[in-house]
Amino acid sequence: MITAGIDVGSISAKAAVIKAGVLLGTRVILTGYHAGRAGKEVFERLLTQLEINPNDIKQRVATGYGRNSVNFADKTVTEITCHAAGAHFLNPEIRSVIDIGGQDSKAIVMDGTGRVLDFAMNDKCAAGTGRFLEVMARALEVDLDGFGDLSLQAEHPASISSLCTVFAESEVISLIARGEKRRNIIAGIHESVASRVMAMAHRIGVKNPVMMTGGVARNIGVVKAIENKIGGHVVVSTKAQVTGAIGAALIAARQ
Repeated sequence: MITAGIDVGSISAKAAVIKAGVLLGTRVILTGYHAGRAGKEVFERLLTQLEINPNDIKQRVATGYGRNSVNFADKTVTEITCHAAGAHFLNPEIRSVIDIGGQDSKAIVMDGTGRVLDFAMNDKCAAGTGRFLEVMARALEVDLDGFGDLSLQAEHPASISSLCTVFAESEVISLIARGEKRRNIIAGIHESVASRVMAMAHRIGVKNPVMMTGGVARNIGVVKAIENKIGGHVVVSTKAQVTGAIGAALIAARQ
């Protein structure tokens, strides 16, 4: 049986296809203005890539903030459940997930089967999300892809005390005006993100091993800052950005 998961986020749309417990492939595109169209497009592109007939897909599950706009899905499931299922599939030893996406951040504690035991979510404020990092990158005139490596070169992280994106941006502009090095400011930004996310994670009692998912997991600077807060290693899969879509495809198979 072949099933598909479609994860439509605020920045990117992802799709995954699974057959008999084996991941056949994944695809990522930018969401753009129309979430429903992005969900359909990433799904169709992946099927073309895998040379699979749409009629061979027995079940489709949509997740992510734009899941309700995926009108061809058979079912919608929250990203909390999907990220837990996807993380368990990628590494069955994982007991906690930190997911930082474009628009929100989540901390999830799960059992040995990938079932969610508890979670916390920040979806009311941009601080601690990918959007926050985008705003900071624009203020610093630095390519977001280079943020992680630059922060690892910092002598010391600059102090950024505000938890509000608007006020934090003002702090960054003041640091620039004072001549603070970009790499130190970026390291401070990553420290701020890690502090925000880990405060949320500690409320639910994260357990090791911890996996980081979502697009921000590609930022080594944020990963290292979170590891410093946890005091241990954080697992980052090469499939971090598509973990939710993989979980959705797995849940589709259970249906």
